[in-house]
Amino acid sequence: MKTLLRTLLLPALCAAASLAAAQGYPSKPIRIVVPFAAGGTSDILARALGPQVTNAWNQPVIVENRTGANGNVGADYVAKSAPDGYTMLLSDVGALAINPSVYPDMPFDPVKDFSPIVMVSYSPHVLAVHPSVPVSTVPELIAYAKANPGKLNFANSGTGGAPHLAGVEFAQRTGVQWAYIPYKGGSQAVVDVIAGNSNVLFNGMLATYPSVKGGRLKGIAVSAAQRVPSAPELPTVAETLPGFVTGSYQGLLAAAGTPRDIVTKLNAEFTRILNTAEMKEMLAKQGTEVRAGAPEALGSFIAAEKARWAKVVKEAGIKAN
Repeated sequence: MKTLLRTLLLPALCAAASLAAAQGYPSKPIRIVVPFAAGGTSDILARALGPQVTNAWNQPVIVENRTGANGNVGADYVAKSAPDGYTMLLSDVGALAINPSVYPDMPFDPVKDFSPIVMVSYSPHVLAVHPSVPVSTVPELIAYAKANPGKLNFANSGTGGAPHLAGVEFAQRTGVQWAYIPYKGGSQAVVDVIAGNSNVLFNGMLATYPSVKGGRLKGIAVSAAQRVPSAPELPTVAETLPGFVTGSYQGLLAAAGTPRDIVTKLNAEFTRILNTAEMKEMLAKQGTEVRAGAPEALGSFIAAEKARWAKVVKEAGIKAN
């Protein structure tokens, strides 16, 4: 009888504890860990969302950059943090999904070790070059790279990241040859192309397009399926290479085991903020779409991306140094 009572009461007690935790949440500062350098897409989004959460819940939101291993250092830190909703990860989903195929000794599993909270946004990659590179279109870039094999250095946010694989796919489909230069985040890659130390890159539009508008980079194309209304002057790569679509999908996650009611509360609040007219307008001006949805949608997307990119990485023979 005691065993039966425990079996019947345990789920109810767990549910009650989860609800109580959610009702008292948050009661202290919240940290959003960005696993890339300041100034990249994930960092920009975290710093835009943080003050909105603070205003709504009267708790400080601290954005902390923990860089290294193309996002693995920061992601592992969150995966091993207390599952209480006070430490979250805002990351490029591509890095989470691709890294298990690139790094032989992953310290975490992107599917099993996180509680998905919400998909934040999508922005296409911008294909851009240093202004000194004598090309202005995708066909011109292909022709120049083929005429000068190995001359162009391709900057990317980290080995195996989505921008890196965008460059790999572009090279595979066109036959161009360039050297891949990994950086500790997209912002550093952008800075080095602006400085002329590297020549070309694919990178998230949110973090890259301001430098195109400012004339510090020469925009060639975007990797969306269709032209972006906020950047109508940029054609799509797909206009030259049909079906070429890549981009920066950003997601918010917590450690696995975070109480369901806290996940639900976080999902509702971030979804509300992302769907405000102010946030939508701010992101749309920079070619970024809000993609807020249920936690399960983000979890399923990560699992699907992990399977998709495993094949691409294997065929390309990409491994982290």
